[in-house]
Amino acid sequence: MHNETITHTLQGVREARDTLAAAHFPLETGGAGAARDLARKTVTQLDDYIIPKLSSLDAPLTVVVGGSTGAGKSTLVNTLIGEPVTRSGAIRPTTRQPVLLHRPEDAGAFTPERILPNLVRVPVEPGAALPGANPHNGQDELVMVPVPGLPAGVALVDAPDFDSVSDENRRLAKQLLAAADLWLFVTTANRYADAVPWEILREAAKRDITIAVVLNRVPEGSEDEIEADLTRMLAEAGITAALMMSVTEQDRDDQGLLPAVALTPLTFWLRSLGADADARSAIARRTLEGAVRGVAGQTHQLADAQREQEDAERALRQNLNDAYAHAFENVKESTKDGQMLRGEVLTRWQDFVGTGEFFRSVESTVGKIRDRISGFLRGTPPTKVVEVEQALEVGLHSVIMEEAAAAAETVQRRWLEDRAGRALLAGEDLGGQDKNFPEEIAESIRAWQQDVMDIISQEGADKRQKARFMSLGVNVTAVILMIAVFSMTGGLTGIEVGIAGGSGVVGQKLLEAIFGEDAVRRMANRARETLEARVKELLDRHAQRFEDRLNSLEMGPDHQALEDVAVTLTSAGETMMAGEQNQDG
Repeated sequence: MHNETITHTLQGVREARDTLAAAHFPLETGGAGAARDLARKTVTQLDDYIIPKLSSLDAPLTVVVGGSTGAGKSTLVNTLIGEPVTRSGAIRPTTRQPVLLHRPEDAGAFTPERILPNLVRVPVEPGAALPGANPHNGQDELVMVPVPGLPAGVALVDAPDFDSVSDENRRLAKQLLAAADLWLFVTTANRYADAVPWEILREAAKRDITIAVVLNRVPEGSEDEIEADLTRMLAEAGITAALMMSVTEQDRDDQGLLPAVALTPLTFWLRSLGADADARSAIARRTLEGAVRGVAGQTHQLADAQREQEDAERALRQNLNDAYAHAFENVKESTKDGQMLRGEVLTRWQDFVGTGEFFRSVESTVGKIRDRISGFLRGTPPTKVVEVEQALEVGLHSVIMEEAAAAAETVQRRWLEDRAGRALLAGEDLGGQDKNFPEEIAESIRAWQQDVMDIISQEGADKRQKARFMSLGVNVTAVILMIAVFSMTGGLTGIEVGIAGGSGVVGQKLLEAIFGEDAVRRMANRARETLEARVKELLDRHAQRFEDRLNSLEMGPDHQALEDVAVTLTSAGETMMAGEQNQDG
């Protein structure tokens, strides 16, 4: 690939990496745990190998030596370089440092900025003993050992065992293998069919990584038979080994090394590879393209997991919105169907205006005897007005309180029925009432009563109208308007129509005589709108406890953003593949 193409591809991959790093999957959906692990794995693959390799395609090949416990990896590495540099032996520490062997002049190719950025480098002078691992520092380390005798263009990493008893060792082994240009798989005649290595080998096949295989401790005379069986198994897994060689059972020297001749095919192959820049480049590009393709596929999976998150969040929010929307509609209906003019409100209203018979007797001539009614109402004790206001407040308060409580209980129940909702509640009961909410309702109702007075004052700005409603008193006029709000669309039946409904109609007509029919309708509509706005505000505040839980979720990029990342990575892989083909051509 040309430098300009590499730069453009690298920029796109880095942006894709940042998007993937922002993916969180906070809701406990069925696939959330696996998605979080996959996202970490994907970002690690980009950080440890793909981005560094794209930045330096001409860097030495990183050959990771991996295998099962006791397969003889360290002995093989030490024999290759002709000295006991890496640790070997049947007993291995539970916390182990991988060792990277490189030529001294290649040290700059293996800094944290170039590969495996999260592993702390532990430099070792040539010929010096390896440092002991500190099991308490909580950091992954990579011991850097310069070895002048290594083939040019090649570095070896002695990785922890695939099947180590330590979870951390197994994790680190997989991380190192994911950062390899080439795998040197070391196994034995007795263990080459073990399940654990084959899980990792199948992952390697998906990445098109080049694999060389060393069969160690093969009984003399059984080499062909065992190699044939292993070759068959590799083929079934979609792998064609770049090198297959057997090492028979042999004695080691006093340094624990095998005879150098035992590894002649491997030594020759590595040296030939180191001397052939085009061959190294082809291996690196093929492995890199396979890694990018694999990450693109993983990103499609992450997009599906994110869609699941979005669906879960949407369902929880819908539960919340539906419950409180239902509560709001119920409160609205309660102020329209006559409920507010029953019981205590009806009693106090009757006490305020007198009997229904009186209002019916003046209904037909209300315009002519406005002054008579005004005089009657002016004679009503002020406490009667207050009692009607208080009765309305108590009735409204009760309705709002009950509906808010029912909504909260509904949301709590529905969230508990959902896995993601249960985790979001975290054992807390958000369905109970806030101790301050009753007072908030009372304050809001009093504020609405003031709203009604303000509407009257604004509508009655004309001097004649002002004189008329002031003759009644603002409070009295406000009470009549509030009753009109609750009775104009009321659903009272039977005797209640004759008492509350009839009285409300007369009160409404009295307001019409003062302000005019259109103005009264306009005033009633404004009063209802302000009431509904205040009720909506109250219910929204009550729902906020649930809303806050949802809003606290760090959802990260949406599924479409992740799909776009997958497309970007797929394109990057295709670009690399085209570059490899052009180079081959």
